[in-house]
Amino acid sequence: MEAYLTLILFGGFLVLLVLGAPITVSLAGASMAAYLILDKNPIALVQIAFTSVGNFPLMALPSFVLAGALMEASGISRRLVDIAENMAGPVTGGLGAATVFACLFFGAISGSGPATTAAVGMLMIPAMVKREYEASYASAVTAASGGLGIIIPPSIPIVIFGISAMGLMAPPEAISLHGEFDTVSIPKLFIAGVIPGLIMATTLILTNYYISKRRGYKGLMESWSLPDINHSLRRGVWSILAPFLILGGIYSGIFTPTESAVVAIFYSLFVGFFLHKELEFKNVLKSLTTTTWITGRVLLILFAATVFGRLLIEQRIPVHVADSLLSVTDNMYLVWALTIMLLLFIGMFMETLAAIMIIVPVLLPIMYMLGADPTHVGIVVICTLSIGFATPPLGENIFVASGIGGASVEQITSKIHPFVLASVLGVFVIAFFPQLTLWLPSLVGP
Repeated sequence: MEAYLTLILFGGFLVLLVLGAPITVSLAGASMAAYLILDKNPIALVQIAFTSVGNFPLMALPSFVLAGALMEASGISRRLVDIAENMAGPVTGGLGAATVFACLFFGAISGSGPATTAAVGMLMIPAMVKREYEASYASAVTAASGGLGIIIPPSIPIVIFGISAMGLMAPPEAISLHGEFDTVSIPKLFIAGVIPGLIMATTLILTNYYISKRRGYKGLMESWSLPDINHSLRRGVWSILAPFLILGGIYSGIFTPTESAVVAIFYSLFVGFFLHKELEFKNVLKSLTTTTWITGRVLLILFAATVFGRLLIEQRIPVHVADSLLSVTDNMYLVWALTIMLLLFIGMFMETLAAIMIIVPVLLPIMYMLGADPTHVGIVVICTLSIGFATPPLGENIFVASGIGGASVEQITSKIHPFVLASVLGVFVIAFFPQLTLWLPSLVGP
């Protein structure tokens, strides 16, 4: 029965996708077919879907989206870019490096890959073109760096992974083999993403340096200018304080991730209206519209993906998949290699949040059986899927960068391959050395 139901769920899902149905319809349609075959009451499907959005941590999703939109409208992102440019100084390919730094900074207040690409790209792509960088290369650097927005905390995909993982307990078989596992929490996932995010950024900076040296892309200036650096830091002090306020409040226990998102909203409004004095009422309305559209789309996917995942768990399909995989190999490195390749493939065709909600119920029980820490698993999943923003055919960041810089998608894709390969190398390092992810959470405590 399990094999038959697996065929119905995944087969129905893939058939509907191929026919052009939205991912929400594909998930819900496959789940409904399984419910009817199992002779379950279809009303239960609606009840599970409704309950899935009742989680308090999920309130952080629209709040972080709104906070990111308001921070962009408040001039915070532009000041972060100025700081990154002055820090890059005379370094070969300095504007490319500044783009990576700017995406790191903005990722700490955005939590979204495309939003980070758009905010930084609007400023950096024209600046690079003006300094004789190829438009396609400038767009490729920005698109590849935009994926950092979902690794550096706070991150919307990390919130979604945390919610999905918290509903999955370690199988009894895994506990008997490896003992009790550490609990999953969104604050722990947030702090675990810091070092992996820096590793991923380092791979991009080194790749940009190597390519820029070959192509003769010079630095912004002959030497670093302390007055310019000090000026940009003073001008952007309120922008720099934003991630410290958000993350510091979470890790110090002053407020939860959900509450921190609300604090970030009020902070953005205060800075925009009273300090920078750049925020206008029409921009607030535009930010609200953007938040409503993004949040509504995510929640619809969450409705359907929760039911899909619940069916997988009830029928013990992940356990059977784990048993099948472990009968082939129990080598952790090989399992990680296969998992990363699978996630890279999924990221090419599926939206990140949907991929997380579908893959977690299957992947996490397998990793529990191998004794992997769920926090480490979550960060590897997020880092791998972040590459999907820069890989066609979906490649959302490529389309955003193309719209800003004017280079075609094909031209950007031809220049982005070195950055993708470097990012994949970074993911393997993060996967094979768990302490890179788990060291900071161990300092903060359980």
